[in-house]
Amino acid sequence: MTHLPRSKTAVVIRHVLFEDLGYFAPVLTAAGYDIRYVDLDQAPLSAIDPEQPDLLIVLGGPIGVYESDVYPYLLEERRILAARLAANRPTFGICLGAQQIAATLGADVAPMGHKEIGFGPLTLTDAGRRGPLRHLDGVPVLHWHGDAFQIPAGAENLAATALCATQGFAIGRTVLGLQFHPEVEVESGIERWLTGHAAELSAAGIDPRALRAQASTIPPEARIAAQRMFEEWLSQIN
Repeated sequence: MTHLPRSKTAVVIRHVLFEDLGYFAPVLTAAGYDIRYVDLDQAPLSAIDPEQPDLLIVLGGPIGVYESDVYPYLLEERRILAARLAANRPTFGICLGAQQIAATLGADVAPMGHKEIGFGPLTLTDAGRRGPLRHLDGVPVLHWHGDAFQIPAGAENLAATALCATQGFAIGRTVLGLQFHPEVEVESGIERWLTGHAAELSAAGIDPRALRAQASTIPPEARIAAQRMFEEWLSQIN
């Protein structure tokens, strides 16, 4: 009897519906993963077995890790992350997700005092150039945050920008945290972001029309670079 290879499971914690996997969803599917979103309005985080999924991804959201008194699920999320990281299971975080990983590992996460919203390239560190992020060298990526993490103990700083010195970190081959948003489908997804984060843009004095115009200049090569980066990272954990 021929046995088909077991499909892998990627559990994805999604805080708001429009901040999804974007460009990374087809990469996961091509790599043999079944994607299971856990949306906070539909399923309790307590249903997640921290060690069971082959990959845990924690996506972004418009809140801070320090707001657990208002959003107590942040503590439950960190409980899951603590168990998973202790077991050295593959874990990937974007924006709030990366901040949650950093906080779980004891690193400080705090407001920067300014917003970084818009498209721009990264400045890679030596560690960043040696790993999957090298595909993003010189590529404009979406930045959308007002908080920043310190690099956790034992992690490598991967990238920076003029407004934020800590744009990504890695711990070995199994943990990756990114402050920026390479996953966003610029061609079709940016409008959801402009609408979903309208209040934040208004408070920051940022004109959505300027961001829309900026998005229209992003070349298709940016998507290819983001997907290659993620493909390479997935190949490391498999």
